[in-house]
Amino acid sequence: MTATPTATGADPAGDAPEVFDRLRRHLSPKLALTGSFAGRGAVETAADGCRVTLSDGRTALDFGSYAVTLLGHRHPAVAAAVRRQLETMPTSTRSLANPVAARAAACLAEYLGGTLPKVYFGLNGADVVEVAVKLARLATGRDRVVAVVGGFHGKSVGALALTHHPLYRAGLRGCTVDVVHVDPADPEAVARAVRAAPVAALVLEPVQGENGAVPLPPEVVRRWCADAAGAGAFVIADEIQCGLRRCGERSVALAAGLPVDAVLLGKPLGGGVVPLSALVCSEQLYAPLAADPFLHSATFGGHPLSCAALPAALAAIEELAPHGHRLALLLDTALARLHADHRHLVRAVRGAGLLRGIDLVSPRAAGAVLAELAGAGLLVSPCLSRPTTIRLLPPLISTEADLAEAARILDAALTTAGTTYG
Repeated sequence: MTATPTATGADPAGDAPEVFDRLRRHLSPKLALTGSFAGRGAVETAADGCRVTLSDGRTALDFGSYAVTLLGHRHPAVAAAVRRQLETMPTSTRSLANPVAARAAACLAEYLGGTLPKVYFGLNGADVVEVAVKLARLATGRDRVVAVVGGFHGKSVGALALTHHPLYRAGLRGCTVDVVHVDPADPEAVARAVRAAPVAALVLEPVQGENGAVPLPPEVVRRWCADAAGAGAFVIADEIQCGLRRCGERSVALAAGLPVDAVLLGKPLGGGVVPLSALVCSEQLYAPLAADPFLHSATFGGHPLSCAALPAALAAIEELAPHGHRLALLLDTALARLHADHRHLVRAVRGAGLLRGIDLVSPRAAGAVLAELAGAGLLVSPCLSRPTTIRLLPPLISTEADLAEAARILDAALTTAGTTYG
């Protein structure tokens, strides 16, 4: 007999064993395995603020969620904005003008200072990486793109070409974009690249998230940007993970005065409630899309529910920004202490603001620490591009008590893992 969802969407057979069975049968056995491992046999059932509730009644402090929950779960102002839109017009005709997307675009351009006036909305980070590269190639008439060793820009085929780690391209014979990767230790790399062939764009993360919360050297990035711009290439800052105050600034690149033509945003842009990403760029980069707005479109681009969340999310982020600065200072102190106390296991602590990486002596040591953290009620994010590193992504709404709790759990996990791997 086939189970039928109720009118509210709830499933009468939604207990944990059934969830894992469905994951195995309909999604991926590995998703079932990793989910069962992380939850110790329980599944996520509810969330509020910094806490996630599991099906067995336990709660966990969420310092992970791959940087989406900068405002925590179910931020009241964002949820209220989405709820209001849900009650009026939850989707768009795609034929009539969409006032919710128009307001969100104006709000976002103003939020970044107005120097980048054009906006394209997607749902995931890879969406806006794809359109940024497409526009750069069309606007310049050039094919080649320069990306950075250690960078991560998504897993769709075009974005995947920019992503550096070969793990994500295993089994693929090639990607459709002509890309060269430059080493952050080489200030001359972009100058050589633009001499070797015409370049459409330089794409970089000011702070590499998936590579272990690694800030790029500011003096190198400044030289790269100047060399790219001097050769007529667009400069695109991928801040999908590090922007929106995650690393302290609205935009890391703009705050540094870098001559960027575009900033890519995502993850917390929908307030941790709905999916939303954005390309915010110059008129020159946007020109092909201004000439033909159907050159690159998506059924759910500029979706009213997502765009309704944006103004509320940005307002909440700005209200919490001073608190976020204080949290980052506390996090500095806590991580420095953990590094000092566990030098036999912790090789380095990296990152900026509320994006931090703890680099361990081996992937097995990192795995052991992740296992201990999950069991003790602290959710963090692994780094697939740097498997020795675990990533901490505390929300702006975290309290000092939350940070202290996370530090205690980390200390205990490092102590336990150190008996085997230290």
